[in-house]
Amino acid sequence: MNNDELLITVKEKAEKWLGPQYDEETRKEVKAMLDAEDKTPLIDAFYKDLEFGTGGLRGIMGAGSNRMNIYTVGAATQGLANYLKDCFKDEPEISVVVGHDVRNNSRKFAELAADIFSANGIKVYLFEDCRPVPEVSYTIRKLGCNSGVMVTASHNPKEYNGYKAYWSDGAQMIAPHDVQTIEYVNAITSVDQIKFTPNKELIKIIGKDIDEQYLDDIKTLSLSPEAISKHADMKIVYTPIHGTGGMLIFDSLKKWGFENVIHVPEQDVRSGDFPTVDSPNPENAEAMAMAVAKAKETGASIVVASDPDSDRIGLVVRDSKGEYQLVNGNQIVMIFLYYIITRNRELGKLDGNEYCVKTIVTTESIKSIAEKNDVKCYDCFTGFKWIANVMRDLEGKERYLGGGEESYGFLPETFVRDKDAVSSITLMCEIAAWAAEKGMTLYDLLIDIYDEVGFSRERSVSVVRPGKSGADEIIAMMKNFRENPPKELAGSPVVMIKDYADLNCHDLKTGNVEKMNFPTTSNVLQFFTEAGDKVSVRPSGTEPKIKFYVEVREEMPSKAEYEATVAKAEEKIKRVIADMGADK
Repeated sequence: MNNDELLITVKEKAEKWLGPQYDEETRKEVKAMLDAEDKTPLIDAFYKDLEFGTGGLRGIMGAGSNRMNIYTVGAATQGLANYLKDCFKDEPEISVVVGHDVRNNSRKFAELAADIFSANGIKVYLFEDCRPVPEVSYTIRKLGCNSGVMVTASHNPKEYNGYKAYWSDGAQMIAPHDVQTIEYVNAITSVDQIKFTPNKELIKIIGKDIDEQYLDDIKTLSLSPEAISKHADMKIVYTPIHGTGGMLIFDSLKKWGFENVIHVPEQDVRSGDFPTVDSPNPENAEAMAMAVAKAKETGASIVVASDPDSDRIGLVVRDSKGEYQLVNGNQIVMIFLYYIITRNRELGKLDGNEYCVKTIVTTESIKSIAEKNDVKCYDCFTGFKWIANVMRDLEGKERYLGGGEESYGFLPETFVRDKDAVSSITLMCEIAAWAAEKGMTLYDLLIDIYDEVGFSRERSVSVVRPGKSGADEIIAMMKNFRENPPKELAGSPVVMIKDYADLNCHDLKTGNVEKMNFPTTSNVLQFFTEAGDKVSVRPSGTEPKIKFYVEVREEMPSKAEYEATVAKAEEKIKRVIADMGADK
């Protein structure tokens, strides 16, 4: 379709949104786009329908079929309601949990979803105010609900919002429910099919009681309460970065015994405008800057943060010079699993039937930590729904110790089935107390882990390509990597290629091709070098970008040479990124 044809199609589609079934605000916004000389915003808003994918919805807020608004959210909810009514038609009552984050329009979309579910005869447990993602997962399991919805766009910029759909186990949907829900959502082709008139008797507001149960269950995760008792006054800076974490994380830290938790008052303010940061993403130094400044002012031992929906954890520690250093997501998972496995071993709780989970793009060093302790380590696709899938498959067979991914997410418990910053931040503070009891900082602990299992360094690079032209470019990039894979990276030959689109693992040395054992396919490529380095390439399923995950290995002669080894690895990472063309 050429540009003229596309514009004609888009105009015809947009003009339907001027009809009386759409509210005045929507009609006015669409009319302005139609009348504007620059038709780019019109094309971006209508060139496709906002796709209800396997993770739900995520997009820029505004009028249009490719935007987050009451009609796209309404269609998603009606489709999910229809699917639930078919799946659970023999049950006396179908119930769902609805939660939301702090974003602009999140409460509006959550109440809309609750209204539509209730209009379809479905019982709704609606949180009274914003709550963390993991608490929604927890509540689905706790109340025995059939499904749930969380209105959130995680750590995306403020223009975005999203809609995550959960199944009865508290995890985001996978096959067959994700695919079938998509079919039901796609069957909603008219606003007239959406039941907007609520049955208020079916909507129950929940809040404090669930909070207390959730926090009590998190308290059971503590492995070193005596260390906390001895270091109860350890200075901890915590910031929710304007998000939902402030609802529970301060309370959780207090419940565990931490008495000196320092606020960043400006960032305690819950706001969808995220006024103190450009992007509310705790993996970015900019988002952590105010908390680090507070740590310098107070002499805090560590800085912890959560993103707006409180599923991701940010961590800053003090290095050997007393400077504050951002810890990356791979290192965070390493620290968690090293601690959990070590403490379980010290407490005599390891019997060889334990396991942990990591995603395929997360550091291989985690596997080394597990193997050294006779703990199984399973790989899964990116996204916590796949970690939850492993947990579901092994429930009652093997004991889960923890699971995480490089994108700053970790889950140390089984009563939630999504990444959890509430429990993770509290547990990380316990690890800091445990390390302090041994005369170490978390920075010292990380170096000890590398000394024990070998050094690795990781970095992820996102190449953003917005709009339709960007989506086409990303498709072309993946096609080119498959047809013309790199022969070497940072001077080391590529010896293995894993293509998760067809689940083929190509051994370039022998020419052998083996099938990989995964529950489905995924548009991910991985290149492994003779030197032990790994590069993963993956288009984002929720944002207009393609991500490169780089992991390099270096020899670390001694713990004293850690920083020199880091510098050497960083130079190698730059070479790999250039070889992949991800620096353009």
